Amino acid sequence: MAQRRSPRLLVLVSAIAFSTFFGQRSSPADESGASFWSPGTFANLAAVPGPPGWSFNATYFHATLAGGSNVATADVLPLFPRTTLRVQLDSDIKTNVDIAILTPAYTFATPVWGGRLDFKLFVPVGGARTQIDALATGALGPIGFATQNSISDTLRSFGDPAPQLSLKWNEGVNNFMVYSRGGIPVGDYNPDRIVNLGDGHASWDNGFGYTYFNATTGFEFSAVSGLTYNFTNPHTDYQNGIDWHVDLEASRFLTKQFYVGAVGYTFNQLTGDTGSGATDGPFISRISAVGPEVGYLFPVGEMQGSLSLRGYWEFAAQNRSSGWNTWLAFSITPPSENTPKIVK
Repeated sequence: MAQRRSPRLLVLVSAIAFSTFFGQRSSPADESGASFWSPGTFANLAAVPGPPGWSFNATYFHATLAGGSNVATADVLPLFPRTTLRVQLDSDIKTNVDIAILTPAYTFATPVWGGRLDFKLFVPVGGARTQIDALATGALGPIGFATQNSISDTLRSFGDPAPQLSLKWNEGVNNFMVYSRGGIPVGDYNPDRIVNLGDGHASWDNGFGYTYFNATTGFEFSAVSGLTYNFTNPHTDYQNGIDWHVDLEASRFLTKQFYVGAVGYTFNQLTGDTGSGATDGPFISRISAVGPEVGYLFPVGEMQGSLSLRGYWEFAAQNRSSGWNTWLAFSITPPSENTPKIVK
């Protein structure tokens, strides 16, 4: 009788181990391992006041991310107190993201508190694909078992629009900025999907920035820091913790039109996730990145165009998938009075 039951019991235990893995949320902090704020958003001339009038920016964002988990469990079965169930769960998660961020903007000519006020609306559209490969191995007493499977999900749609107000001041080579950005949860979101472009909840990010820019020598440095407050996701009763982020950039205009530099960022979750949906507990996530940057300015009729490319290699990740990402940005603005005048 025992020999006839063993295969059935083996299959049952394997299925339980595998379903247990997929029934649990992954350990990365911030729901689904993704934050409202995209590290690396700010870069060259971040705090320099823009010229009055309408402008437009289109940014192509590509990211390749990888993560995983390794969980071991061991327990005595209530009905078989002398039999121990041991399970090892290993998984690999791979994600590719291709997003276009369309950003119309308007800068007001009338000074506000001595600074220049501008409004931007970030609208993300594009797609993402995630694949999860899992292996469950273990033993029920002397009987070993193993099972392997994979699932994937792809979505092409739109994300949450994010309006932003910023106020910038210029004092010679020094430039200062304060900003406020909100996330409106109307993007494509379904709590039962693996991949989502919307967050499923509102967010509010506030921060300040500084840019040193010497238009004569062409040297430039920018730093922007902010805090994100995440509202509760009503679909899952999951609330992300408060996130702190810093974007850094330094560059040199080699000519009036061409510059090269380096970029970096650090992202650190200050408080843990909460709510009944945070079944894995109050995880804290963090990550940092560095990379190169290159940009070129050129005329577009009576407007000024710019094209920039920057890349980030991520490291020191904790409770968050990591990899590399690139930003290719094209913008059109009114002519700027801050055009570099390089002295040879």
